[in-house]
Amino acid sequence: IGVRPSTAGRIWFNGVETTHATPGQIMKMGMGYIPQDRINEGLVPDFTIEENLVLGVEEDLRFSKGAFMDSRAVRAFAEECIRAFDIATPGPDQITRLLSGGNLQKVIIARELSMQPRCLIANQPTRGLDVGAIEYIHCQIVAQRDRGAGVLLISEDLEEIFNLSDRIAVMFKGQIMGIFDVKQISLEEVGLLMAGVQREGA
Repeated sequence: IGVRPSTAGRIWFNGVETTHATPGQIMKMGMGYIPQDRINEGLVPDFTIEENLVLGVEEDLRFSKGAFMDSRAVRAFAEECIRAFDIATPGPDQITRLLSGGNLQKVIIARELSMQPRCLIANQPTRGLDVGAIEYIHCQIVAQRDRGAGVLLISEDLEEIFNLSDRIAVMFKGQIMGIFDVKQISLEEVGLLMAGVQREGA
């Protein structure tokens, strides 16, 4: 998504090369991103919920009037996100750092998915969350797949990978060990590939 500069290879997104594009440029093309570090990468903890929900899309015509933010539009959008994504909060003006881990993650997901991304990168999206929050987030990710978005799920939780994925790419020391249909490989085989052990017959 452009956070770190590419050192080799080329990256293409929806037919356009984005190897050296900025995160802002890539987001405008339709890329959604759920980072693994929700506090330091996904949110500004001392901002309000409504401020975090429009973070990075402040210039969107839905939320601005010329050079100024449309506070009514931002508030209406935030209230809709809170309802739609079941964010437990007294209101849109609550400081974000006061939320639980699951609700922090819901704020990020609400922001990213409300933009209707063409592609969603979800990096460890349920790490550290309770069972209820995990199930909710899984449903949201599957819904993106079902509406036609490409989803790249990055996770160390093999059960999560097998429950959500259509195909699995296994990496070891930066190299892809193989890409497999989820129905054609076992959990044990993926574990071995993650340790650098090649699959029999490969």
